[in-house]
Amino acid sequence: MSGRLNAAAPYGRRTWLRHCSLILASLATPGLASTQPVILVVGDSLSAEYGIARGSGWVALLQQRLDKERRAGRVVNASISGDTTAGGRSRMPSLLQQHKPTHVVIELGGNDALRGLPIASTRENLTAMVKAAQSTGAQVLLVGMQVPPNYGKAYTDAFANVFSEVGQVTKTAVVPFLLKGVADSPKADELFQHDRIHPREAAHPVMLDNVWPALVKLLGKGS
Repeated sequence: MSGRLNAAAPYGRRTWLRHCSLILASLATPGLASTQPVILVVGDSLSAEYGIARGSGWVALLQQRLDKERRAGRVVNASISGDTTAGGRSRMPSLLQQHKPTHVVIELGGNDALRGLPIASTRENLTAMVKAAQSTGAQVLLVGMQVPPNYGKAYTDAFANVFSEVGQVTKTAVVPFLLKGVADSPKADELFQHDRIHPREAAHPVMLDNVWPALVKLLGKGS
């Protein structure tokens, strides 16, 4: 009798079919995992949980909301306190290569303003970051920031407009102001830490609410 599997025999056929099913299952599992959206957040201290408990920032809350609503998605927080658009631009290629995100959220620019960096440089860096992410097929969400009126109306307006300008040029979705409902709240004093720059833990659910609608729309589009 031959030692080879006889597919015509009942037992041999069942074994062969079961073996094929196991192979197909093992091949299907990685494929399913690869379809899960990967959301890369590249930001500064507003996204890096500066001065608050780990796991209480808006980026961590984003993962919690995705899980609660049973939406597929894995959030990667690559935010660094003090980062500028120049820093984010230099880090972006390696982040894209390492994490292979389907969606990229860019929350940078505030430190550019605090350091008095030229608005033209901020615009150029944000544009480069968006295009780098788009070149990989990722959907991009640009999160805007505003500066206090004591910077002067000309600078304040020009800085606020940078994000919408980049969004128009790159055809990218834009959240106009991450701190809407926080910085302009009647209770702003209670929502900021003593430095008057970084939000307290209580403000982060509001920040997530500002980002959530635009991000959900992009998640519906896929990559």
